[in-house]
Amino acid sequence: MRAPRKLGRRVAAAPTLSVRLVGHVTFDVQASGHAVAQVQGFSVGLGKLSAAAAERARQLRTGFPLAAFASARRPVEKEIHHLVRRLAARGLVEYRLAATRGGGDQVVIEPQMPDYWPRTPRLRGSDRLVLSRFAYLRRRAYELVLESPRSGALFKISDAKVAGILAALATPHRIEHLRRRPGFPGLPLLALLVDCEILFRVAASDAGLRPTEGDDSLVMWDFHDLLFHARSTEGRHANPSGGIYPYAGAIAELPAVRPRWPGEAIDLRPPSAAAAGPSPMAELLQKRHSTRDFDDRSPITLAELAQFLDVAARVRSEQSTTLDLGGGDLSSTYALRLYPSAGAGYELELYLAVDRCEGLPRGFYHYDAGAHAVTPIEVRGAELDAALDAATVAMGATSRPQILITIAARFGRLSWKYSSIAYGLILKDVGVLLQTFYLMATDIGLGGCAVGSTNIQLFARMTGIDFHVEGAVGQFALGRGAAPARSD
Repeated sequence: MRAPRKLGRRVAAAPTLSVRLVGHVTFDVQASGHAVAQVQGFSVGLGKLSAAAAERARQLRTGFPLAAFASARRPVEKEIHHLVRRLAARGLVEYRLAATRGGGDQVVIEPQMPDYWPRTPRLRGSDRLVLSRFAYLRRRAYELVLESPRSGALFKISDAKVAGILAALATPHRIEHLRRRPGFPGLPLLALLVDCEILFRVAASDAGLRPTEGDDSLVMWDFHDLLFHARSTEGRHANPSGGIYPYAGAIAELPAVRPRWPGEAIDLRPPSAAAAGPSPMAELLQKRHSTRDFDDRSPITLAELAQFLDVAARVRSEQSTTLDLGGGDLSSTYALRLYPSAGAGYELELYLAVDRCEGLPRGFYHYDAGAHAVTPIEVRGAELDAALDAATVAMGATSRPQILITIAARFGRLSWKYSSIAYGLILKDVGVLLQTFYLMATDIGLGGCAVGSTNIQLFARMTGIDFHVEGAVGQFALGRGAAPARSD
């Protein structure tokens, strides 16, 4: 008589990661073999494909397994790999994690940066994982999304059981213990989240709190500040931004001047005020206007740039003070300028993308406010062009600015001192400095315009500095204005 066969636990099939076109993209291969994607009425050329690759590319609508690219030995696979990379660089694909045998999506991964490519670092059962303090779940329409300002992608959670596992990771858990929970999503998803810094590994003796995650600069960031920095600029998210009038036709525009409060108004315009005439400061404010187009035949000179920076941004003196914090002798140093700064922190740095300046070669420079000098930084020509062109588009100008000043913040200068309000103070300082730039440019006969958008990822590539250590927070176009000047 045979012994009864032991019934083991059924092991679920490992989820499959695949790439597919995003829903609003149409893809076609022309008779010539050229692949073209259509996005909101625009055509994007993607190169020429062989007949075999064109046939395989049709699979991108439902999903092409990324595992096929692991070796990519066959010519067709190499062609599809290159095609997907081109599509990914333009934000036209998403990634699907689903059970191998049919079924719906477990998770859909939406890239937030053009260079995102899903990677699955190796994990062991003994690894302890915990959620990043910058990660958050939120409702988007009728979807649940998991994201982080540090991540290159967001994760649309289609399986409610996955959300339960993620909630458990608010405290560190070993992977082998997570496996025993109902709805365990599998190692591929955990590895993808580790790669995106939404999850991170911690040692057995580590609670996974703030000092564990990242470098000292990251430790000083509050959650809401880093989120606002990453989402209110360009470069680290895929959301629409800029003047696109999202509520035009749905919500009435607020009036340009606020309706009066009820009650008797007190007139502040006595006749004697007009007789005295405006002060020099008032005249300067009246002359100030935004200049978006510049005279390429007469560029700004190095002497004018030096004069502008000398008054607007140069360090005038350095001081130090002892901090009375009730424990040990701590001191703080200050490098004072002419414009005001929160707590005299003066955390703002200036970087110059120079297109045209008589006496200064085209290139990218850092302004040393202490030495009153500019230092060249080696960057790729394409990156310099991208920065100048983005500012041109943002201003609605017809030509590039002669000099684009990027205002960057050394975030730790203020977050070392201020809690909860550090990033808000930085933005207030940016506003003060922009007004100083306007007035100084007007005073010496130059033109300038504040630029509303800033690409923090492009700036990070140009400087080689992580976006959370020293990042772009504002921009100002400077040069000799074209006539007639366009004003606001």
